[in-house]
Amino acid sequence: MITANSLLAFVVTRYLAMRLASPDSRWRLLDRPNARSLHQHPIPRTGGWAVIAGMLAVLILRILETGALPSPTLIFLGCGIIPLMIISALDDHRGITAKWRVLVHLWVAASLPALDFAPGNLDLPGFTLALPIGIAIPLTVIFTIWMINLYNFMDGMDGFAGGMAVIGFAALAWLGRTDSGFAAFCLTVAAASAGFLVHNFPPAKIFLGDTGSTTLGFLAAVCSLWGSQAGLFPFWTALLIFSPFSVDATVTLLRRLWRGERVWEAHRSHYYQRLVLLGWGHRRTVLAEYALMLTCAGSALLAVQLPPGAQATLAGLWIAIYGLLMMAVSGLERRSVTLSAP
Repeated sequence: MITANSLLAFVVTRYLAMRLASPDSRWRLLDRPNARSLHQHPIPRTGGWAVIAGMLAVLILRILETGALPSPTLIFLGCGIIPLMIISALDDHRGITAKWRVLVHLWVAASLPALDFAPGNLDLPGFTLALPIGIAIPLTVIFTIWMINLYNFMDGMDGFAGGMAVIGFAALAWLGRTDSGFAAFCLTVAAASAGFLVHNFPPAKIFLGDTGSTTLGFLAAVCSLWGSQAGLFPFWTALLIFSPFSVDATVTLLRRLWRGERVWEAHRSHYYQRLVLLGWGHRRTVLAEYALMLTCAGSALLAVQLPPGAQATLAGLWIAIYGLLMMAVSGLERRSVTLSAP
């Protein structure tokens, strides 16, 4: 499924990420380590701009080839992405209060119901749930805001967010391959993410920053809703593909709420962070996460060929698998404490 456009996105992103990671770059916006960081040295956090530039290169080439403006859908999506990029870039540079971030995220999320991406039916494992418009729109907005933020939450380990984007969007492209426009869009995102990942794989030379992580989170929401609305795949299979991110972020948030912690503050209690702190390191942890991502993607590709009952069984199996994985991490922590005790 490699195309000239996806190759262009990869090459442009890889080159720009290399330039932005260079000590000679004029755009040296550094992510300096603190008590909650997993890295130990300042790392540039401008990789998101390289990813966005790779995608824009494909759009510009498309305009030059066809002589036509982008579709109304892409123009409308741009109206959402541009404010998100601006507020995220400002947050990377000097920090922005939560109030302004929330307002922009609401604006961005509201663009999807306006594009008729709010689902009239919610495809779940084994059955379909009809959604009145009064429920579909709020759910779409909440889902989009959560995807924007969870990608930001989970962008805390070398190679993690980039790998999720490559595997996740490539899987969506395959699921939606009967729609050439949708598949090409997803492949472009995956290819640009792969160009960034070359320089972000452990040990990382550059990070996505908020600009890149929030944009990829928004596009993950967009493509999940777009593909399911077009009837290319059931919505729940998109959730399964991105579940290595969504399950970790959601369970961690609920655990912190249960403990009465300030959930808006930075922390190191995600499961992937806990594995790194247990001594697994970035490379071993991210490779294990890649194996999980690929297995989830493969399960999603299998699920669309299964009857409803088998889909429900598969979903139940994944719930059990995630439960066991979480228990395993907690078990490793208890063992570590026992071994370190005097």
